[in-house]
Amino acid sequence: MGQFMGHVLPGIFFTLFGLWWSVKYSLKHIRRFGSAFRLTRNSCYIPTALYPVSFPFDEPSLTQFVPDGPHFYLYRGQPRSWVKLMNWQHSTMYLFLLISGAVDIITYSTTLMPLGMDRFMLGIALFVEGFVFHYHISLRPMLDQHIHAMLLTAIFAAVATCFIQVFVHDNVILDLFLVCLALLHGTWLWQIGFVLYPPWGEPEWDLNDHSNLMFISMCFCWHFALKAAGDWRYSCKIPTFEQDLTYEASFLI
Repeated sequence: MGQFMGHVLPGIFFTLFGLWWSVKYSLKHIRRFGSAFRLTRNSCYIPTALYPVSFPFDEPSLTQFVPDGPHFYLYRGQPRSWVKLMNWQHSTMYLFLLISGAVDIITYSTTLMPLGMDRFMLGIALFVEGFVFHYHISLRPMLDQHIHAMLLTAIFAAVATCFIQVFVHDNVILDLFLVCLALLHGTWLWQIGFVLYPPWGEPEWDLNDHSNLMFISMCFCWHFALKAAGDWRYSCKIPTFEQDLTYEASFLI
C-alpha cells in the first residue's frame, strides 16, 4: 500500500461504502413514517454486506500476489527474515472486513445472530485496522505519522460509534455520523496518497516541516466539515418526509 494507488483504491471503497450508507439510512428512517416507503427487512442490508465481503477477496490477493509481494510466505530466505510485513498487515485488515461482511449477511438473512452483531463485528474490524495502522507508521517521518494519525482519529471514532449502535438501534444521528466517518475515512486516504505519493511526482512535500503539519490539520477539519454539511442536509430531509407523509395521511382519515 506504500504507493499512490494503494491509498486511492481503499479510499474509493470506503467512499462508495459511505455513499451507499447515506442512501440506505435515509431510506431506513424515511420508511418508518409511511407505508409508501416500506422495504423488506433484508433489502437495504444484504447489498451493503456484499461490499466488505467482495472487496477483501480482491485486496488480500493483490497485497499477496503483486510482483514483489510475499505470496503467502511469512518467514523465509537465507538468512531467515520476515517477508513483506507491510503487505501482511494490510491482508490482516482486509481479513477482518471480510469477516464483518459475512456476519452482516448472516445477521440479516437468517435468525442465527442478534441484530447488533453486525455492528459489533464492524467495530472489531475497524479497531483491528486502527490498531495495525498505529504500529504501521512508527519510526516514519513527522508528516507521514501525523497524516496517518488523522486517519486513526476517524477510524476510532467509527469504532466507538459502532459499539454504541450495538445497544442503540435506529438512531438517525448515530447512523448519519457513521456515514460522515466512512466518507471521511475514504477521502482522507485519497489525501494521504496525494501528499505522500503525488502522482505528478513533483513538488514533493517536506515531511519534516512543521508548517505542513499545521496545514494538513486544517485540511482534515475541512474534509470533516464537508461531510458534516452533507449529513446535515440528509438530517433535514428526513423530518420533511415525515411531515409530508403525516399531511397526506390526514386526507385519508
